[in-house]
Amino acid sequence: MPSTESASVCEHSSVQQGSPLVDDFHRPVEYVRLAVTTACNLRCSYCMREEHTNHTATKGAELTRHEIMTIVKVLADHGVTKIRFTGGEPLLRTDIVDLVRDAKQQSGITTVGLTTNGLLLDRFLPELEDAGLDSINFSIDTLHRERYKIITRRDEYNRARTNLEMLLDSSTIVLKLNVVMMREINSDELCDFVDLTREHLLTVRFMELQPFDDHQIWRTGRFLGAEKIETLLKGAYKELQACSGRATQHFSYTLPGHKGMIAIIPAYTRNFCSQCNKIRITSTGKIISCLYEKEGLELRPLLHGNASHAAIAKLFSTAVSRKPENGRYVSKVSARTSMSEIGG
Repeated sequence: MPSTESASVCEHSSVQQGSPLVDDFHRPVEYVRLAVTTACNLRCSYCMREEHTNHTATKGAELTRHEIMTIVKVLADHGVTKIRFTGGEPLLRTDIVDLVRDAKQQSGITTVGLTTNGLLLDRFLPELEDAGLDSINFSIDTLHRERYKIITRRDEYNRARTNLEMLLDSSTIVLKLNVVMMREINSDELCDFVDLTREHLLTVRFMELQPFDDHQIWRTGRFLGAEKIETLLKGAYKELQACSGRATQHFSYTLPGHKGMIAIIPAYTRNFCSQCNKIRITSTGKIISCLYEKEGLELRPLLHGNASHAAIAKLFSTAVSRKPENGRYVSKVSARTSMSEIGG
């Protein structure tokens, strides 16, 4: 149903063609995480239940290739330089290579990335490289088959590991491993992951569990905070050297003789609102200005109504103006049950 709020936005917002998207706290928006599906071929215990009901997976609900590229063009015209395709599992989109190629060819977009669990990567990697994909965030939380099956509820470790090894051999795509650390589940594998940085030019990112897990394990004592992860790292590697990292990689390190890097992302105990330069778009066309925002603004009525790019830009301007100075203080953490709802 068309949003009356969207209609009023188009009539009254004052954004000008080409003007950058800047929120009310002078933070420019240059990075967009765009979910292309909510479907996933895993059921990770910190993300969604096995029986998780997907309210947006009905046929025709996901944005089309044309709608996605309309969005990307508008964003590029207003200062966005980086697009990351997420899900669900984005490789479940059969047109994912086309989406990457289209985005990469859009004037103003300098970086196109992908977040994936890697299970289907063997089908797409050569084409993704040819399309110009810049980076992959590969999500894998264990290097042991049985443990992988427990965490993901799928016996797919061999596929994931084989495709990871294939990606490690690629010299064209920047690789980051996303490892959600959980006490007494995979915390004993910290050194196994660090060992991957010895011979490979990648960044292993140890991430805190977030409270968007479909009410499964968040309150079961599995949370492992960034300070504890840092203590484990420093205890295992006395020669650990701190280095500068991006905003979310608040703790970044190198080790002598290692080609890669290590990072800790304190996704829950510390937020990065003061440096936030991103917005999210769901697979059904909802603009989410903040991780802790529940409702968002609907793009679909404008896209289906063949609205002008200027009208779409006005809606983005309004969404960006709604970004809170600190999201954690204006919304309940429990408002969202799963990160799959807005893209990881």
